[in-house]
Amino acid sequence: MSTFTTRPEITGTHGVAAATHWLAAQTAMGVLERGGNAFDAAVAGGFVLQVVEPHLNGPGGEVPILFWSEKDRRMQSVCGQGAAPAEATAAAFRRLGVEQVPGIGLLPATVPGAFGAWLTMLRDHGTWSLADVLAPAIGYARDGFPLIPRAVQAIVAVQSLFRDQWHSSADVWLPDGKVPMPGALFRLPQLAATYERILHTADHHGDGTRTGTIDAAMRCWYQGFVAREIDSFYRTEQVQDTTGEKHAGLLRYEDMAQWKPTVEAPLTVDFGRYTLAKCGFWSQGPAFLEQIGMLRHAGLDQHAPHSAGFVHRIAEAAKLAMADRLAWYGSAPGASREAQMALLSDDYLRQRWMSVGDRASQQLQPGAPLGQAPRLPDLDVARRTLLTADTRFGVGEPTFAALPPISEWAEREVFVGDTCHIDVIDRHGNMVAATPSGGWLSSSPVIPSLGFSLNTRLQMTWLDDGLPNTVTPGVPPCTTLSPSLALRDGEPYMVFGTPGGDQQDQWSPAFFLRHAVHGMNLQEAIDAPAWHVDHFPASFWPRSTTLNRLTAESRFPAETLDALRAAGHDVKVGDPWSESRMSACTREHDAQGRLLLRAAANPRGMQGYAVGR
Repeated sequence: MSTFTTRPEITGTHGVAAATHWLAAQTAMGVLERGGNAFDAAVAGGFVLQVVEPHLNGPGGEVPILFWSEKDRRMQSVCGQGAAPAEATAAAFRRLGVEQVPGIGLLPATVPGAFGAWLTMLRDHGTWSLADVLAPAIGYARDGFPLIPRAVQAIVAVQSLFRDQWHSSADVWLPDGKVPMPGALFRLPQLAATYERILHTADHHGDGTRTGTIDAAMRCWYQGFVAREIDSFYRTEQVQDTTGEKHAGLLRYEDMAQWKPTVEAPLTVDFGRYTLAKCGFWSQGPAFLEQIGMLRHAGLDQHAPHSAGFVHRIAEAAKLAMADRLAWYGSAPGASREAQMALLSDDYLRQRWMSVGDRASQQLQPGAPLGQAPRLPDLDVARRTLLTADTRFGVGEPTFAALPPISEWAEREVFVGDTCHIDVIDRHGNMVAATPSGGWLSSSPVIPSLGFSLNTRLQMTWLDDGLPNTVTPGVPPCTTLSPSLALRDGEPYMVFGTPGGDQQDQWSPAFFLRHAVHGMNLQEAIDAPAWHVDHFPASFWPRSTTLNRLTAESRFPAETLDALRAAGHDVKVGDPWSESRMSACTREHDAQGRLLLRAAANPRGMQGYAVGR
């Protein structure tokens, strides 16, 4: 196998950062250079991602975070997934004549949790002031940042919606009525003004301390002018969504005021010398843990990392884990904590692995932890929804039009996008992995007084009563967002993750196993040909179900693809660099006890980057 990689694996001692956009990675590294720690750096980079990747996340979105505190010698998870509004009940949606929460518009909004999650970590573990951490994002929003082609593609895909319906979004994303030029500096002055107003208000109402100012900023967001402006817009505006009709929103001031991010111990499983950590069953993260637990018994060391045996085993484990996600994950009253924890037991995972054979599974097969029978939602709802839905302006995930020559701006193919990720490790050994998303520019109309859109994460719930992920007031939907953290020999080792919706906890296990089992360095494992399976209802509206589809990059050897087909997989061959968006950072001590840091980032899409020294 060639040792060529698309870029070097970064090695340093002072700090490393990797992100899905080079400006976020370099912002984080700049914070480390100026004495900030990993928490300061990740927050600064996270706010920059909201500005420079507006088609993939925004201030009105959400973020799950995993981190290791060297001072406390423990890892923790921050739930930045906001809860459903008090008015968001299954009965309320049924009264509107819908069987699914729409994919765009005002109805699918949850409390925007990213702001509170970032600031909670900054307050409790950072060292910088809020003003210093926000300065890079404010600067890019106020003075301009290069608008990448993918962001322009997102604007092209929905420009008619903006022009005809979402006029506040047209004011922001179609300046002078025109689609912006790729690569040109683009400004978001209203967003900059919102953050500056938050800083001014927090300085005035805080107690003068760093932590007091941060707390005042959170009150400003969740109990102050930001919450009031969201309440006003979502009460009074009626906007077009995927139902083809106009609806007002359900999110209210009281929903904002009552919500707080939670900090908890992550869930873990062991794999040889590694301990893998993920967020709780409010995320799809446990699906990663289930796969790793099953694959302990798969003999992966006997199957080369580009072989059909390697791909088949991981793909079949993914099918089983994602079926369990459908049946058991979520935080609604229908969820069983005992059953959820049983999903991670070795006895259960060994039994699940015993059901895997040499042939590709054709069936959706959730397990029965503790002998409890799984209950699934009505999966035919997607077909019925699409009979009357309006899909002209996209579906639940961000959509992109193939960018034509600048002289034409003719819309072409529309396809699904992904989200963002950032990893940071500092010279002290603190580690952060975060996967921000939601509130992208095509999700819902811009709130004019704030300059940003809100998330549509509620589309990931079901309207069937009594399920673990039934839409429930005050309960977060089960999110796809899923950062990762690993210990090695009991010591903190790696933070990693990827955008990609339902693919996040498929690309991440394959990356990890190529590194942990087959010894690939970080960049080799990221560059290696990747794949994903569709064998479950999609998490995004309209929740359509596909079974036994395996999409693989064309860089796989022909004999691998042929062997997968022979094993019964419905193989779809994608472009050579079309799968996965991984980034990762590691720390370990050398023979002299010095802390060595490494980082690598995804070359696909030509915007992710890793930096360090």
